[in-house]
Amino acid sequence: MKNIICLLIIGLLFVTSCKEKKAETVAQKTELNNWQPIFNGTNLDGWTPRITGHPLGENFGDTFRVSGGILSIRYDAYGDDFDNRFGAIYFNEKLADYRIKVEYRFVGETAPGAPEWGFRDSGIQFHSQSPASLKPDQPFPVSLEYNLHGGNGTDERPVGAICANGMFVELNGQKNTSYCTPPVIKRTFHGDQWVTLEIDVKDSLIRHYVNGEEILSYANPTYNPEHEIAKTLIFNGDARVKDGYISLQSNSHPIDFRKIELLKY
Repeated sequence: MKNIICLLIIGLLFVTSCKEKKAETVAQKTELNNWQPIFNGTNLDGWTPRITGHPLGENFGDTFRVSGGILSIRYDAYGDDFDNRFGAIYFNEKLADYRIKVEYRFVGETAPGAPEWGFRDSGIQFHSQSPASLKPDQPFPVSLEYNLHGGNGTDERPVGAICANGMFVELNGQKNTSYCTPPVIKRTFHGDQWVTLEIDVKDSLIRHYVNGEEILSYANPTYNPEHEIAKTLIFNGDARVKDGYISLQSNSHPIDFRKIELLKY
């Protein structure tokens, strides 16, 4: 009798466990189906351009433009000198826990007068200070960045490094010691092919993905108290970075974006 009772208890526990796991799986699938487009494919509604040396909202040289469902960044109106006019276009909503998914591709040639590192270089900035708080001559916001690199056809140029401007992050429990830290899993994409990136931000844990593969994770972003601008963002001694703005960089190389989607947790 005791054996029968034990078997019944084990069976009940097994069924309960299976039901709980199934419920978790269904919840996860439901959550991942709640993607919302934040680029409408028609215009720049919901986004604000900001280019160094120009007022917030001024789309100098039609840098950010939409055609055929694609948000393109171009420099044909910059003349012969890019002149360090770095910029970005900011999604207007401040975000905390979320997952963003973006399809992008590099095209064309780097703008004349751009820095050498500008070749097929861009990024998705997030946990950023507000665009309105940037100084007129400030090229980049205090933020984290999922760095975008495109291959040159020969060399490896892995996508997905974490660049921390005015911030620290923890990688394997250790504070970063360099401005940019390469991904653990290295993937290079040559040519003008479309690539899908994702950034997952939840409970101070951040993960980078490319084409569905996790390539890097880190945690606990904090403002650098010795950084001239970042230290002004620390309130009541709390340096933790809990939220901020998302933006797409205009770094001097033409790039296209499409299917920009957001999932809020």
